[in-house]
Amino acid sequence: MESASVAAPTVHDDHHHGPPAANVSSRVEAQFLGMLLFIISEIMLFGAFFTAYFFIRVVGKAEWFPFDGLELPVGIAAVNTAILISSSFTMHWALEGARNENRHALKLGLLTTALLGLTFLTIQINEYVHLGFAIGDNAQTTVFYSLTGLHGAHVFIGLTLLTFATIRAFRGHYTAKEHRGVEVPGIYWHFVDVMWILVFSSLYLL
Repeated sequence: MESASVAAPTVHDDHHHGPPAANVSSRVEAQFLGMLLFIISEIMLFGAFFTAYFFIRVVGKAEWFPFDGLELPVGIAAVNTAILISSSFTMHWALEGARNENRHALKLGLLTTALLGLTFLTIQINEYVHLGFAIGDNAQTTVFYSLTGLHGAHVFIGLTLLTFATIRAFRGHYTAKEHRGVEVPGIYWHFVDVMWILVFSSLYLL
């Protein structure tokens, strides 16, 4: 009687434990995608406040500034707009500096952008102090403070990101190939600038 030979099972030891690695897209980096998704959510947030603003003006037909002796400082807001738009150019300068290994442009661009943003925020706070009306006086003042205050909060977040980016730039952390720490805050900062143009045009000019 012939003996049947049984083949022993082959054991593969690849030293892998736990779940398989997550599938990461090679087209969009995680930091870039995360910032884009965050900006989309913020656009929806601003959209809700703009809806309230246009509801008051169009549907409610409420009188917008100036009324009852209340006025908005359009001239000061225009200067602040120019300051913030200028900061977009300095932010772009910083990013180009990172891409071209120009460390002087990188550091000076980030620092200038942060200072311009701080100047914008300081002027806005000073504007609040001298407006002459409070947030709860009526529907118009509530919408005005809500929209400008929401934008001011985003400027503060942008300044925080720029501060970290500037510190890292002065420590020599960025190169032509590795500069996501400049590019991602830059995308956010440009978003903040565009939103202010919409806020300024709607509240101060229309």
